Amino acid sequence: MCTYQGNNAMTKRDYYEVLGIEKSAGPDQIKKAYRQKAKKFHPDVYQGDKKEAEEKFKEVSEAYEVLVDENKKAAYDRYGHAGVDQEFGPGGFNWQNFHHYEDISDIFGEILRGFGGGGGGFGGSIFDEIFGGRSARSRGPSQGRSIRYDISITYEEAAKGVEKEISLSRNQKCESCSGTGSAEGSSTRQCSTCGGRGQVQQVQSTGFARMVRVMDCPDCRGRGTIIENPCPSCRGSGLQKKKNSLKVSIPAGIRDGSNLRLRGEGEAGERNTPPGDLNVIIHLRPHNKFVRHGNDVVHETEIDFIQAILGDEIKVPTLTGKAELIIPPGTQPNSVFRLRGQGFPDLYSGRKGDELVSVRVMIPKKLNQDQRELLQQYAEMEGRKLKGKHGSSPRILKKAKKILEGER
Repeated sequence: MCTYQGNNAMTKRDYYEVLGIEKSAGPDQIKKAYRQKAKKFHPDVYQGDKKEAEEKFKEVSEAYEVLVDENKKAAYDRYGHAGVDQEFGPGGFNWQNFHHYEDISDIFGEILRGFGGGGGGFGGSIFDEIFGGRSARSRGPSQGRSIRYDISITYEEAAKGVEKEISLSRNQKCESCSGTGSAEGSSTRQCSTCGGRGQVQQVQSTGFARMVRVMDCPDCRGRGTIIENPCPSCRGSGLQKKKNSLKVSIPAGIRDGSNLRLRGEGEAGERNTPPGDLNVIIHLRPHNKFVRHGNDVVHETEIDFIQAILGDEIKVPTLTGKAELIIPPGTQPNSVFRLRGQGFPDLYSGRKGDELVSVRVMIPKKLNQDQRELLQQYAEMEGRKLKGKHGSSPRILKKAKKILEGER
């Protein structure tokens, strides 16, 4: 079962603390702090445990990725880790989407030169592990394909949060070969075309120009190895199409169009490379009673003119049931009343919005004789003379005269 866990961010350290900078630090200070930390914790330099070095290096790179980006930094400063997760995808940092590749390549170039290496490459040590094969020495696919799944929910479900079970058909690790692509008992050999490098060079000369293009080896598809005896179940891909179910926890206050990114729940990668992500897109179904505006909801209700004149207490629908609404005497058409805390909860703070009730005053189209006479009598008492065929009748005038003279 895979769920969206909004509180995972609570286990992370503060990004400013990770880089050792103040919250007011500018882009140059952030970059300088990151370069120092990255060089300090590079696994080929760090004197302590290599696994610890890798984790620390990932931590400072994640902090840099967020703080150097203006939009991500704004979300982090306002809402913390949860804000970054909601706006740019929950579940932690994704090396495959690291945006500042040029910055880190400069840093690794400096490190390699310190070891006597050239500045044109990354040396292929722990770097290839951390970055999942993004360097020039990478071999084959570094990650499985990410997939999209659309879910439609009601206003009520969005208001309180809901858990949905979804069914997916996707490529998963082959059970027969455990994702290796090789039949049981068989092995792989080095690709003779690329010499195990996974890449080949194509040289093209045009006049005085000579162009060299590096591409994945066509025989081993960039892996550097050839399967001697492919698995019969997956034909050497290491993947099998399977259908299964998983549960997705949708947090209260979610908005239409939001993307819940579930890390590692997409297509499996070939030959045990990391799986892609599952992007769950949320759609709110239109409601016949409410319209959403931010965290508030708007509802339109009808009352008759007697209720508007004399006042009343009515019940109106809310996202969680019914609520009492007091209509004060003399309520005018299109008046708006506010029901505090009857809207959507804020996704970050949990504070609830309000329900705004717009009142329509309904005027009857037909009246019986007694109703008409009573209203005409009221008009006469107000000193109004109605014109037309529905004006005052002798009977009404007689009654009005008795009232004015104090008769009964």
